[in-house]
Amino acid sequence: MITLASASPRRSELLKNLTNNFTVEPSNVDEGSTHKNPKKMTLDIARSKAMWSGGDVILSADTTVYYKGEHFGKPKDIESAVKMLLTLSGKWHNVYTGVCIKTVEKTYQFVEVSKVKFKDLSESAVREYVEKYKPLDKAGAYGIQDNEIVEKYKGSYSNIMGLPLEKLEKLLRKIEKEQNIKLLV
Repeated sequence: MITLASASPRRSELLKNLTNNFTVEPSNVDEGSTHKNPKKMTLDIARSKAMWSGGDVILSADTTVYYKGEHFGKPKDIESAVKMLLTLSGKWHNVYTGVCIKTVEKTYQFVEVSKVKFKDLSESAVREYVEKYKPLDKAGAYGIQDNEIVEKYKGSYSNIMGLPLEKLEKLLRKIEKEQNIKLLV
């Protein structure tokens, strides 16, 4: 049985595409990191979440939006969400998700990167979006699944939502073989 160390309803929904063999136990760790590098930062936070939680197989993840050396995590309020979205308007940015799986025997980890381009957005369109979708619990203050502000993307769609299913499925199959356990049921 996998323990998903995340309060994200999107991660839980995404994981259901691979398995029903999991429970949800949100970790209670500070999502801060001393790393500026987005790969190191997301892995550091994902690893902290996995180490905090209990169970035989812990799955944790952390996602950040990264643009011109700046991290766009979860906005602290509506105005910071508006500012993030206006900064990203009409531009490409990267979405990094660090994933950590801790088993009794070993710890596995990886980072997935996808690229996203926003439509050109007016301030009124951004404010309407924030009012409609309340994206304060999302890195970068948006959800690609909302189908409103993203013009195009390259890479894993599920990664942009917060859990890169393609790489995750391969890793879970590898863990099943190496440790002779059943995870994908």
